[in-house]
Amino acid sequence: MNERHHISGAAVPLLLDDVDTDRIIPARYLRCVTFDGLGEHLFEDDRKQDPNHPFNEERFGNASILVAGRNFGCGSSREHAPQAMMRWGIKAVIAESFAEIFFGNCTSLGIPAVCAARADLERLAATIDANPAQDISIDLDGCTICCGNEEISCEMPDSARSALTSGQWDFLSQLLEDQDAIRQTADTLPYMTNFP
Repeated sequence: MNERHHISGAAVPLLLDDVDTDRIIPARYLRCVTFDGLGEHLFEDDRKQDPNHPFNEERFGNASILVAGRNFGCGSSREHAPQAMMRWGIKAVIAESFAEIFFGNCTSLGIPAVCAARADLERLAATIDANPAQDISIDLDGCTICCGNEEISCEMPDSARSALTSGQWDFLSQLLEDQDAIRQTADTLPYMTNFP
């Protein structure tokens, strides 16, 4: 199974609306020089306030897919939020909707963020809660989510889906692949001729 086209794993349900990036990773961790170590602080304040928070529960400890609610990742545009999720082990997010910049940050990190209907998310969250070991599979080509015998439709903008399935989501790698063309263009710009 091609991991660019299909993402599979156990899931953690966090079916809350308007979860902002300050809740995903508290602002005090934004002073880091690298993103290393952010994963251990994912939802830290929420987890301290609620001992029953899903990210505190051992039964969801192996989850790599997050099931969330409406407007997930709203608030600040910081990249630290999806970076912290990725470092905790989240490989994909399923939600009713996403804040636009958060969605873009996920895509640029190679984390598929797909949307599903609220009723489907509620059924999915209940299934996960009842059986945390149940694997979920997201098919980016067919825009479907499979959980046991149930298949749910999901959606994602074609541009993001294409970038993720082709491996072209890493914009820095794309720039590095085109070094010769970049150098040729730079050589034609008068203000670039003084640089090595």
